[in-house]
Amino acid sequence: MFGLFKSEEPLERFRTIYINDSSKNSEQKFLHNSISTGKYQVYSFIFKFLGEQFSKYANLFFLFIAVVQQIGDLSPTNRYGTLVPLVLVLTISGVKEILEDIKRHTQDKTVNNRVVNTLNGQTFVPKKWRELQVGEIVRIDNSNYFPADLVLLSSSEPDGLCYIETSNLDGETNLKIRQALKNTSEILTPESAASLEGVVRCELPNNSLYTFEGTLRLGAKEIPLNPDQMLLRGAMLRNTRWVYGLVIFTGHESKLMKNATATPIKQTQVDLMVNQHIIYLFMVLIGIAVFSAFGTLNRQLFGRFERDIVLIDPLTAWAKFPGDIVTYVILFNNLIPMSLIVTMDIIKFLLGTLIGTDEDLYYDVNDTPATARTSSLVEELGQIDYVFSDKTGTLTCNMMDFRMVTIGGVAYAEVVPDNKKPQKDSEGKVTGWYDFKRLMDNEVSSPTSKVIKEFLQLLAVCHTVIPEESEDDPKKIIYQASSPDEAALVKGAQSLGYVFTTRRPRSVTFNRKGEDQEWEILQINEFNSTRKRMSALVREPSGRIKLYIKGADTVILERLAKVNNPYVDATCALLEEYACDGLRTLCIAYRDVSDEEYAEWSAIYEKAANTINNRGEELSKAAELIEKDLILLGATAIEDKLQDGVGDTIHTLASAGIRVWVLTGDRQETAINIGFSCKLITDEMSMIVCNEPTHFETKEFLENKLNALRTGMGIVMPDENSFWNRLVGLVYGVPYMNYLLPNKKRKIKKSNDMNLEPIALIIDGRSLEFALEDDIKMTFLELAVMCKAVVCCRVSPLQKALVVRLVKNNVESAVTLAIGDGANDVSMIQAAHVGVGISGLEGLQAARAADFAIAQFRFLRKLILVHGGWAYSRLCKIVLYSFYKNITVYLIQFWFSFDSGFSGQTMFETWTVSMYNICFAFFQPIAIGIFDQYVTSRMLDRYPQLYRSGQVRSFYNDYTFWGWLINSFFHSLILYYGFAGVYGEGNMEHDGQIANNWVFGEMVYTGDLITITIKAALCVDTWVNFTFFAIFGSIALWFAFFPVYVAIAPFTGLGWELIGVNQYVFGSYAFWFAIVLVPIICNLRDLAWKYFRRVYYPQNFHIIQEMNKYNIPDSTPRAEWFRKQVQKVRLVQRSKRNRGFAFSQSDAGQEAHLIRIYDTTR
Repeated sequence: MFGLFKSEEPLERFRTIYINDSSKNSEQKFLHNSISTGKYQVYSFIFKFLGEQFSKYANLFFLFIAVVQQIGDLSPTNRYGTLVPLVLVLTISGVKEILEDIKRHTQDKTVNNRVVNTLNGQTFVPKKWRELQVGEIVRIDNSNYFPADLVLLSSSEPDGLCYIETSNLDGETNLKIRQALKNTSEILTPESAASLEGVVRCELPNNSLYTFEGTLRLGAKEIPLNPDQMLLRGAMLRNTRWVYGLVIFTGHESKLMKNATATPIKQTQVDLMVNQHIIYLFMVLIGIAVFSAFGTLNRQLFGRFERDIVLIDPLTAWAKFPGDIVTYVILFNNLIPMSLIVTMDIIKFLLGTLIGTDEDLYYDVNDTPATARTSSLVEELGQIDYVFSDKTGTLTCNMMDFRMVTIGGVAYAEVVPDNKKPQKDSEGKVTGWYDFKRLMDNEVSSPTSKVIKEFLQLLAVCHTVIPEESEDDPKKIIYQASSPDEAALVKGAQSLGYVFTTRRPRSVTFNRKGEDQEWEILQINEFNSTRKRMSALVREPSGRIKLYIKGADTVILERLAKVNNPYVDATCALLEEYACDGLRTLCIAYRDVSDEEYAEWSAIYEKAANTINNRGEELSKAAELIEKDLILLGATAIEDKLQDGVGDTIHTLASAGIRVWVLTGDRQETAINIGFSCKLITDEMSMIVCNEPTHFETKEFLENKLNALRTGMGIVMPDENSFWNRLVGLVYGVPYMNYLLPNKKRKIKKSNDMNLEPIALIIDGRSLEFALEDDIKMTFLELAVMCKAVVCCRVSPLQKALVVRLVKNNVESAVTLAIGDGANDVSMIQAAHVGVGISGLEGLQAARAADFAIAQFRFLRKLILVHGGWAYSRLCKIVLYSFYKNITVYLIQFWFSFDSGFSGQTMFETWTVSMYNICFAFFQPIAIGIFDQYVTSRMLDRYPQLYRSGQVRSFYNDYTFWGWLINSFFHSLILYYGFAGVYGEGNMEHDGQIANNWVFGEMVYTGDLITITIKAALCVDTWVNFTFFAIFGSIALWFAFFPVYVAIAPFTGLGWELIGVNQYVFGSYAFWFAIVLVPIICNLRDLAWKYFRRVYYPQNFHIIQEMNKYNIPDSTPRAEWFRKQVQKVRLVQRSKRNRGFAFSQSDAGQEAHLIRIYDTTR
């Protein structure tokens, strides 16, 4: 049957599984069923962790310094002065990594220890998931997850049918039908399951969720297996008492886990910039070291003492020159802050924890808090430019509600809006909408009662829904449908008195006022995305044959009869109003069919159904012959319910300058409709719709639209034939030159939101496939980034990831975020800079693979604008502050070198300076990084435009880095020479001795601590108790620690240099005067600059801070009111717009076959 299973092909092309034969299966060493999504394992933690840590430039540099310090002649400092802090820093980072990974392993353990009933002999016994083996038969009960990939053998339902929910896989909550093979569907007892013998040969494990090929050999008979028999791990059995399944793929070989690729290592834009600036600092460090080494060389070559007394040989001096450079590199090594990386890690971890404890991000419906699974990306949330979102289950609940209908030109609604309630016009005619109660009254007695009856009969008969009794309440009917739209229509008919109760292979029964009516189903013409409609030929109890049809207005209206259609104009007008409300519409029509016409058409249909090639096309042609001369009855309006707050969230994100792209597997009309509903597409936007069938037509279409847009915006493209471009082309044309020169790949610049045209780009999956090819993708991308909204329809999971990577790799400085809820979104989530998964259902694959997990799309608003904005501003401050404090203290050593004759002598005791970043200058950045708020959460939400500060990198960039670096030079210079000026040559003691360099060094060190602490206070925007403790407590900690350390350390062999320092330092009036005067002088310039900028050149957040502090009102409420009034006018003036229609069935065309074998009376 399948070429895959030809006997001459090698064994490794397929998998062979022996049913109920564990010995033969064990020989093949199939993978166990235990899963692990942790980043580390016990045996690999050290190697993997150290490899990741030393990929950071700072840690690698300090490892080099720690090694060189062990060479006594080269190091002027203690040999453990760098090694001990480095080990401490790595230990803290390691603990943070372990804590985050323990959460993942805990989740894995919970899953692995779930229990499933497994066949053992002739009974089913409980067994943990992790112990499950390939080839075993399991029994899954209703509402339980499948523990592995299974082949369905049988079920409690007729003909081996069962229902599964795949929301964990694809985010869709509508139930799907699976059917066992007829040969195994009668296995209904443990005894019959135990007696089953056979061999399954199937494809090797792969990540395709929707395909499966295999065969089942029972005796001499070989039966093909297909996706209808596959029950995937992660899906749930629903509305079926039990099923028997054969384990095919286990653990990480299951299709679900095959889609869960290893989490990629992601670096934030701040991390990348920190690495870049560390390189800059390293170059500064080398420059200072070389300069100081030349100072030493100059003294040794030309100093009188060295030349005349020490008699240093010039050759010896030059030979020592490289060693002197290393000495100074060691001396100034902390110019690069060792503590920066661990400080950032600690702050990110704590900020991630705060996200998890935010009550505004907690979803109490299913007790789901937000989760930061990768806290190292928290500040990236503050720089997002593009959000890529799935639709089903992410923007929508995938729950359809029957809201409105128009029947016979009269509008009815479940809830009538106040402005639509019936009222008399100037001519005395009553106009308006009526509620459903009035509809039911009109069915009994009104001019349109016959039309209403026909309409509701159609809803109760023309569908592929299967009714089931509820286990909890036998009187309650549960409708199982392949499409939530279908179920909504049947439920709507039920609410209006037409209760669908029974389905048989050739008939359906509905109850009307206590009377059952059985209608014969003659034939069903199924829905597909080309036809955009479905129809049913039915015979009513009286014997008359009718064609009932429902579908998109575009296909129904063109098939109407030219005469005797009185309700077309009224229906079309109401369709426009429904579209304005973002509802999914269907036109409802019918026609009478004579017995002769049906007999003639049936022969044509049977011939098409028996066609081997192009069967679907032939069936569509046959349906066209009967679907004509229709009589329009009216239309339905279904709400594809958005999650709460989706529209406001998207509007707010757009106001923040974030572009939202929707990547969905739904059809174009549905996606456009949802785009309007969620405010992604607005009424002022023009739509570019790309549905081209070929590569060249797609290319031509996109190029034409792009050129038209460029012309409209006045964009002039550079001349590719210019002299410079031709010269560059010639250079790169030289063989192998492209390997020697950097790749000058053209990147598209981010469009300013103010410059974007009010255009929405809509492209379907087929055209997108062409648009992503090498010769078109940049044209497509350039056009897309110039539009305010982009919707990609009918896209595959791979295409989602390709679109994200296209933007990520080709738009300059763009930061991307992808959000989804199913396994088909995992590749997109992992491709983006930041991945967000919608959680809330146990074991959701997207949430497990994401960097952050939230329960509702609306929570993305606070996650990005507030937590992201705060995290970005905080991390930028602590990065710059960490650079500042380290450069300041170690440049003091540089200025001391001029007075020490570039001898390499240090002025600070080793252990006190080693504790600089660990104790005395540690709490200031922690307080800023965790608690500082440059604007309150309320104001960030009210003024989303503030978010653009992160998008344009205004808080941390090359300009701010060099500004803080220069400030460090300035402060260190004032500190050194300020203390030198105040203290002079030092105090002379009663024994005639004067204070040495250690005394002076500790004095300057104290002044530095006070200076950097005051600087931290100037950086703080929000003061909390911990901030006060960090600012003032750090200074108090130094004054409490230092005298004790000086008294004890010399006797332990740690700080012999500090013998007697206490009396020189604390007994000097100059010291107390200097630690007050010099730090104030240092920060006076900073305070003046802060005042000048705030008063004369304020930034947006400065103004918002003032408004918040003094409760100053603004004009936003009036502007919002005006915007809403303009929107209402545009809604009224819009004459035509594409409408989404309510169908979301697959194109597989299996619904008619399944209902033909289903009998609810059995």
